[in-house]
Amino acid sequence: MPLLGHTHRKAAIAFILVTALLDIMSLGIVIPVLAPLIEQLAGSQHYAGLWNGLFVSLWAAMQFLCSPIIGSLSDRFGRRPVVLLSVAGLAADFVLMAVAPSLWWLAAGRMLGGITSSSFTTTFAYMADVTPPEDRSRAYGLLGAAFSAGFVAGPLIGGALGEISLRAPFWAAAALCGVAFLYGYFVLPESLAPEKRMAFAWRRANPFGAMRLLRSHPELTGLAAVNFLLYFAHHVFSAVFVLYAGERYGWSAWQVGTLLAMTGVLDMIMQGLLVGRVVKRFGDRRTMTIGLCFGAIGLASMGLAPTGWLFVAAMFPNSLWGLAMPTIQSLMTRRVSESEQGQLQGANNSVGSIAGVASPLFFGTVYTLSVGPNPPLPFIGSAFLCAALVLALAAIIGRIGTAHGEEGASLDFAGRSH
Repeated sequence: MPLLGHTHRKAAIAFILVTALLDIMSLGIVIPVLAPLIEQLAGSQHYAGLWNGLFVSLWAAMQFLCSPIIGSLSDRFGRRPVVLLSVAGLAADFVLMAVAPSLWWLAAGRMLGGITSSSFTTTFAYMADVTPPEDRSRAYGLLGAAFSAGFVAGPLIGGALGEISLRAPFWAAAALCGVAFLYGYFVLPESLAPEKRMAFAWRRANPFGAMRLLRSHPELTGLAAVNFLLYFAHHVFSAVFVLYAGERYGWSAWQVGTLLAMTGVLDMIMQGLLVGRVVKRFGDRRTMTIGLCFGAIGLASMGLAPTGWLFVAAMFPNSLWGLAMPTIQSLMTRRVSESEQGQLQGANNSVGSIAGVASPLFFGTVYTLSVGPNPPLPFIGSAFLCAALVLALAAIIGRIGTAHGEEGASLDFAGRSH
């Protein structure tokens, strides 16, 4: 890490964590008010559902298309300018939605938000730049904890501001992004040395070209499949959790919100405090498998839980799922060169975006088939059981796909032509 001494490296890591926190908070702040604002502009609840589905698809599509481009741009021009421009763009997105007079303005805002939120690829690449390979699991755990903290705080702040005005949370989100930009402008050093940068090429920057990198090494391909399945299973919560909790346990919106906040706190503890310690004892590969297996057990327990209290109890083994994501990221970063970290994270984000489009449709359909009179699927928890099977499959692929172990991870990228 030639550009950063120990003091500057600590400042850089602190900035990335603060930026991640502010970015997720800004996204979370608008969650409680976006759907009501869409309904207000649409004029009916029926059309609001259609528009909301369209907005989710637009956001995910922009993530899929733009994540590799932004990742490759950071490999070419450095991480700092890309992070700062993305944060500024996200602030502009929230201002646009704050003043939006129509649904088409909101649609444009969601597209801009999908593009600028792709800066998360650069955030992960920056963290890879400033931490040695043996410390990356802990570093990514801290990043995951920052995301979780933002997810806890954002909706709570947004809900309070939404009582004042449906537009107020958007202005607050824009202000948070402005603070992150100014903080980064004055604090953030560059992490990628000029001699380690890679020329920009569309064959690598388009999403399908970027994913060629994931096929460049057998273990990288297996880890990419694990990453996809992890994202896929996780969307069971965004797709059906609120409906499932209300239908099966009779939980109110306040109870559901409290449980989501509790989930965020557990993620913070798991990724911020425990990942590094578990990795030191078991290594990245075993820690990843442990996390995926406990996640599968937790999801299956949630689907089978006959009471709300047992569902809450199942959240604790399920929280060990948080061990998987940082270790997957760490294992993958060891299998590409420093000049390809941005491209790798762009490809990963595209994989997650594909899961983000397909998974809610799948779990939504499974849930629909499991409720109502004489449902084709007679068990209401079927969606959670399917998600548990997906994670179990991910654990098997991860175990087999990294069979050569971690010692050979830094492998053969050195000879590849850039």
